[in-house]
Amino acid sequence: MRITGYRLLATVHEWGRPVGDVNGVVAGGVTEVPVVLLETDGGLNGVGLGGHADIHRVFPALDGQDPRAVTSLYDRMLAHVFKSGHGGQVFATIGALDMALWDLKAKMAGEPLWRTLGAADRFVPGYASGLEYALTDEELVAFYAPWAQRGFTGAKVKGGLDTDRDVRRLIAVRDVLRVNSPRPALMYDVNESWGRHQAVRLARQVEARVDLTWIEEPVRRWDVAGHRDVVSGVRAAVATGENLTGLEHFRPLLDADAVGVVQTGSVWGITHFLRVSTLAFGHGLPVSPVGYNANPVAHAAAAVPNHLVTEVQDLSAPVGLRVDQEIADGGIVLGDTPGLGIEVDEETIAAGTASGQWSIAAGPHVRPDDAGLRLAPQGR
Repeated sequence: MRITGYRLLATVHEWGRPVGDVNGVVAGGVTEVPVVLLETDGGLNGVGLGGHADIHRVFPALDGQDPRAVTSLYDRMLAHVFKSGHGGQVFATIGALDMALWDLKAKMAGEPLWRTLGAADRFVPGYASGLEYALTDEELVAFYAPWAQRGFTGAKVKGGLDTDRDVRRLIAVRDVLRVNSPRPALMYDVNESWGRHQAVRLARQVEARVDLTWIEEPVRRWDVAGHRDVVSGVRAAVATGENLTGLEHFRPLLDADAVGVVQTGSVWGITHFLRVSTLAFGHGLPVSPVGYNANPVAHAAAAVPNHLVTEVQDLSAPVGLRVDQEIADGGIVLGDTPGLGIEVDEETIAAGTASGQWSIAAGPHVRPDDAGLRLAPQGR
């Protein structure tokens, strides 16, 4: 079987609420979900989810190749763009195609990907994460109630600008999940909104009132010294890595003992997750994939020995995607459908009229013009 071409689709995820973090919010609650279908001469299609803006540059590395050689093809894609680099949308494109390759490999074997990758158990432990920065305190509690009903014992809360507000919300979520555990796991994500000069001080303010499992992305993703300061200055683990692309970005953090929970972005694909997991395992560290539509990396998470917990962001799937998995018992129960278990209904997608935009022009430390200079969060 050989790879012969691809088709690109664009569907949406309808969250039913505003979603986002300290750096920006999608008020309409509708975000785009790019889909690539990798075609073969055997009639099978591989499904990949995530941005693929540079597919015209990357696909020639796959054209005519046997899709079963997934890891070799991953390196072939990296080599194909070697001169110009593989950051940003190039790495996203490689990740989407890599996901489609693994989907094909498992389909050709007639088994779910978690089996192909060597997992013994279809259950993947998870934590709830609503991208809930824009919700009111009351809406936050209402949002996490169904997750408690599904057995979740941990959740993430977004924050960064106002530690008093963040503490209040962390406590509220903790109380919701206490039906399942006397001490729920609380993940506190500030999405790189703190500078090194303030991160330890602000983290300690929160830790003085809440028992945190980890603090996520306390400083900018590349700031090894800053992460090391936070690791040394707080009780909670420091989690980071979802925005890093390539092992070369992880090594300085791990070598400096500047991270406690190694994260990977699901949008970067299966092979990237597996390689980061191996690197983390060699340093005695756990790994945790950041959530994405349909939880495709959960199949790989089930197969690595140092998987800690997977972020689960919603209880429903994007429009036109049917996913063979169940969100139950505090995690993801993967099904037996061959491949990723994702079926694409192209007619439903084509008939859709909703549109959404996940990308936010602003980023960390970009504030409204009237916000003034803030060296500390609001209210402090």
